[in-house]
Amino acid sequence: MSDVTDATFKAAVIDRSHQVPVVVDLWASWCGPCKTLGPIIEKVIGETNGAVELAKVDVDANPEVAQAFRVQSIPAVFAIHEGKVVDSFVGALPEHAVREFVEKLAPGASVIDQLVGAGDEDSLRQALETDPANEDAAVALAELLRQSDRLDEAEAVLAPLVGSVAAKTVLARVSLQRQGVTLNGDLDLTLEHLLEQSHDEAAKASLLTMLDALGPEDPRYVSFRRRLASRLY
Repeated sequence: MSDVTDATFKAAVIDRSHQVPVVVDLWASWCGPCKTLGPIIEKVIGETNGAVELAKVDVDANPEVAQAFRVQSIPAVFAIHEGKVVDSFVGALPEHAVREFVEKLAPGASVIDQLVGAGDEDSLRQALETDPANEDAAVALAELLRQSDRLDEAEAVLAPLVGSVAAKTVLARVSLQRQGVTLNGDLDLTLEHLLEQSHDEAAKASLLTMLDALGPEDPRYVSFRRRLASRLY
């Protein structure tokens, strides 16, 4: 979800709609039905996991966008795809109607993405039954199981995902958990210590496992790997 202004509308909505459908929600703070619709449309579009994007436009602060759509009543919702309006509705529709509106924009992404978006164990297992190769469902389920100390089950779920970076992250966390090691406390100090001892194979292996457990999104994942490489080569 993004808050879009008159200035950013072209890039955030029109240009972006050539890559992915964008739903524009025109609203105002004084509008009661807008407050009802807002959480519903955010939830439903969030469940598509990026297959559809949401752009929120405050009509009071951004009159040019409102004028471009010739808005006479709010909430007013427009679906934009490849730079054109492909669908719209006015008023606070119930969730099932909003879901139908969004699913028309992302057919095939709806059922499994909604299950993964729900995030509970039953939904994730159902997603995997529908699509056994779905990496997002498998990784999310394995992380859920790991957090519940069901480590063997977590490893079993990830067994088919050879080479997956996301799976490797969860498996590294499982390995550390088996050793009673957490990623809490002064982790930077621990990483520095292991780096200093990286001439020892056991220390190097521990360092790499901890970095894998942090995952590529953590800046330390890259920085410590680079420092380790410079020491070894």
